[in-house]
Amino acid sequence: MQPEGILVQALKLSVKELYGVEPDDILIQVQKTNRDFEGDFTIVVFPILRISNKKPEDTANEIGNYIKNNYPEVESFNVVKGFLNISLSHRFWCETINSISQADDFGFAPPHSSGKTVMVEFSSPNTNKPLHLGHIRNNILGFAVARVLEANGHKVFKVNLVNDRGIHICKSMLAWQKFAHGETPSSSGIKGDFLVGKYYVAFEQVYKKQVAELAAQGMSEEEARLKAPLIVEAQEMLRRWEAKDPEIYTLWERMNGWVYSGFDTTYKSLGIEFDKVYYESQTYLLGKTIVQEGLDKGVFYKRPDGSVWIDLTNNGLDEKLLLRSDGTSVYITQDIGTAIQRFTEYHLNDHIYVVGNEQEYHFQVLRLILAKLGYDWSEHLYHLSYGMVNLPEGKMKSREGIVVDADDLVEEMHTTARDMSKELGKLDDVEPHEAEKVVNMVGLGALKYFILKVDPKKNMTFNPKESIDFNGNTGPFIQYTHARIQSVMRKAADMKIAIPKTVGIDKMGEKEKELIKIVSLFPKTVNEAARELNPALVANYVYELAKEYNQFYHEFQILREENGTIRELRLVISREVANVIRRAFWLLGIDVPQRM
Repeated sequence: MQPEGILVQALKLSVKELYGVEPDDILIQVQKTNRDFEGDFTIVVFPILRISNKKPEDTANEIGNYIKNNYPEVESFNVVKGFLNISLSHRFWCETINSISQADDFGFAPPHSSGKTVMVEFSSPNTNKPLHLGHIRNNILGFAVARVLEANGHKVFKVNLVNDRGIHICKSMLAWQKFAHGETPSSSGIKGDFLVGKYYVAFEQVYKKQVAELAAQGMSEEEARLKAPLIVEAQEMLRRWEAKDPEIYTLWERMNGWVYSGFDTTYKSLGIEFDKVYYESQTYLLGKTIVQEGLDKGVFYKRPDGSVWIDLTNNGLDEKLLLRSDGTSVYITQDIGTAIQRFTEYHLNDHIYVVGNEQEYHFQVLRLILAKLGYDWSEHLYHLSYGMVNLPEGKMKSREGIVVDADDLVEEMHTTARDMSKELGKLDDVEPHEAEKVVNMVGLGALKYFILKVDPKKNMTFNPKESIDFNGNTGPFIQYTHARIQSVMRKAADMKIAIPKTVGIDKMGEKEKELIKIVSLFPKTVNEAARELNPALVANYVYELAKEYNQFYHEFQILREENGTIRELRLVISREVANVIRRAFWLLGIDVPQRM
């Protein structure tokens, strides 16, 4: 059992024995002791006062004495007002690192052991432009959340819903027809998704001019946006696509093929994989049958123009369109259909949508509609709402082509990692072919870590150069810590120093104890990250571990320690720190180098 688990058990038993009442879990608060105070873990006594009916200090002392007298793991305690600080014995910490060392996959639950099946939908790009920095946060976050859930024993399906139809796709197609003169990825040497994105921007530029011209002739801007010739043509193209017009459908398949090929290249460079890819062109009709069922049940209503709506004003929202008057569906219609299909097909316990915070209303409406249709599992739809990611110079604008494309950013990260590694001499002793692998590992790790260390709910500014700093709270700093430990392991092997699986010691330094304590918190961190859908908890935990180890490394001898028992302890701790760094970074989708 982990240290906190022992103290939670001890606290429950002590309260029951001392005051005759078994406390509810909500009253149990055990946390790591603040560095300013003596102790390993702190029990917050204030919630227990309603049971003890005594002063905070008296309650804390009574509980402390009971735990110390009945749990040999506890060495001492002290009381600061309503806080009971517990110090665990050195023998206990030795047994803890031995237990960790013998665990097959410390911190991770056995595969599928929870009995829960969870689907995580992320990425969801439009096929009218390449992936950009905003998509990078989405992909990196969705992939990490899926791995964190997997590490908690859930069966996880990672899925992507590609938005490959609609007016925005027709804009690129129409602009290509008008302005491309037959240009293709092979003829131009331009990556497919970049080429299609080029014509999406071209559409917006011409459209903007047409709107301005109509407005100058006295038309309102709103009317001009509806009547500009280019948008009218794009809408006609969409109608022809939905009618399966052979000419339009062939063009659509051709241009989407260019984009899919481009996306695959980008996903591969980011290390992103999916278990299944859905396409909106294959799913957008799914919800239409459900809409008819909702009309029959009186959940939806039809307006005189034939459009179908739901009235959510009694729920504090507004009226929501489900089918347009021409019978075409909207995003919410599709999401209703796909949600029902997925829960039926995969027997899901939970479904998580990783989508930006601008879509919070959409998912609130989706849950409400499904609940009103009688689907009890609607409460198991979760929107992981993440904040916007900007650059130091400001916000990106896709329609104007003012974006940082994912491919360009990944390449920039590799270049920056290569330059900084060379400047600092980090790869001087590494073979050239291996050095390039490490450069890619560091560049991508810097990007992923910088994004994942921020709480998903918060907006963030991504600074490429700051992210590759080899000091501070960065991916390269943690990767370097792992490589440093591997160097210690290789030197130990060269010196014929065997590293045992377990150690026996009754006395250790505070630094060793602190490292074991932090390592022991890994399972709890992984569990909390899954519960809160927040990989930042893992990222910041592993930084604290790496920072603590580096202080230890600089202050104490490891291989040159003369006391053999202490040397063994430090080597075992080093090995387990490296293992936790590797597992934590696996959760974040980041690789760690053996040399650096």
